[in-house]
Amino acid sequence: MKSSYNHLVITILLLIQLAFTSCEKLIAVDMPDNQIDKNQVFENLQTANAALAGLYSGLFDNSPISGGSGGTGAILGVYTDDMDYYAASNADYQIFLNQQIETNTTINTLWLNCYQHIYKANIIIEGIVNSRSLKESDKNSIKGEALLVRSVVYFYLQQLFGDIPYTTTTNYQFNQTISRTPATELLSKLQQDLTEAIALLSDNYRSAERIIPNRKVAELMLAKVYLLQHKWIEAELLLKTIVQSPMYQFQNDITQVFKKSGKHIIWQLKPLANGAATKEVQQYYHNNAAPTGYALSENLVNAFSDDDLRKKNWMLIATFNQQTWHLPWKYQVRLDNTSEYSIVFRLEEVYLLLAEAYAQQNLPDKITEALTYVNAIKDRAGIPILNGQYSKEDLLSEIIVESRKEFFSEMGHRFLDLKRLNRLPILVTAKPNWKDYHIIWPLPQKELLLNSNLLPQNYGY
Repeated sequence: MKSSYNHLVITILLLIQLAFTSCEKLIAVDMPDNQIDKNQVFENLQTANAALAGLYSGLFDNSPISGGSGGTGAILGVYTDDMDYYAASNADYQIFLNQQIETNTTINTLWLNCYQHIYKANIIIEGIVNSRSLKESDKNSIKGEALLVRSVVYFYLQQLFGDIPYTTTTNYQFNQTISRTPATELLSKLQQDLTEAIALLSDNYRSAERIIPNRKVAELMLAKVYLLQHKWIEAELLLKTIVQSPMYQFQNDITQVFKKSGKHIIWQLKPLANGAATKEVQQYYHNNAAPTGYALSENLVNAFSDDDLRKKNWMLIATFNQQTWHLPWKYQVRLDNTSEYSIVFRLEEVYLLLAEAYAQQNLPDKITEALTYVNAIKDRAGIPILNGQYSKEDLLSEIIVESRKEFFSEMGHRFLDLKRLNRLPILVTAKPNWKDYHIIWPLPQKELLLNSNLLPQNYGY
């Protein structure tokens, strides 16, 4: 049964791929005789869920939330001051030097992958809306998940590129000539989409392993959008619903944070093959050799005190020719992996975002409440907690420091946090090539050539 379902997932994924044979040209193609018509996919719950499974497998493999080389954990780690890069003269090395240009292949690939996921989500949403056979509850669940996934991808695109095209259609003629949506308007659209997703989804997970997002994931994403919109109270209310939910429990054992069974996990992605290692292990592990890719920066390593349990448990020391490097080592199972999935969201992020929402309101009782959540993470790490009086700005600085130490190598947290709090310029002390316009990346040159309505290029590029 499992084998036949996996075959079905592949069939549906190929179907969607055929509907979207080129991110660059959005060519319409005829359906081969041996394939299911895409309208039929969403008249049956099994095939509809297979389409969703294909969307999730793509997220694990090559999306902003992937733990691999195309994910933002690695790319934004070297773009900021969390990681160094040791493979010179390629696209990632340009990003490491903050010398990215509009022909950078890493940037182009990330853009294309994101819009491919968006297109797949739009196929699912259109199919569900037009379905005449599925139960209303099933339609709500599938549409809510697709809306949520699309919003996650749009969120990263907007943070990386600023004004971007926002499309909800699979009409290739429209998509070929679409213009960019201003960032503030796009955030409003994401607010609407996530609000709809929240209404459609349930708190109950469809998978006990939490590999399929639920309503709380949508609430967390909406809270992130609210923080970007400076809607502190709205963000606080949403984040508190997650913290107060009986489904989640803070993980007090530092060695268990990246085990798939934790009650602190809000959403995670399962490796595509049974027993396979996470993308993070494949990406970062090497032993008894000089790094040929990513390693943690000295700047980051020195930010930890020696008694910080995260430094002791989440970093691997590699030595070669009397030189030493620190590698991300949050995921540690290389073979026969049955205990680790790639975590997308965990409760610790909710704690720090809630602390931020409290701090931004700049009220004494809110500041006190914020300290509680920051201190829970510091206490688990075995380092001194915060005591005394803190101003809003001082507390936000503490939150930034704690978030960096908690989420290094995870989905670009350092970049997103600094950008949201208007503190990206501090990177210039560790990144000599950093410029103010690096707050966003250039749009890929190929896209500008294909669609002149995307012009002008972002400032500085």
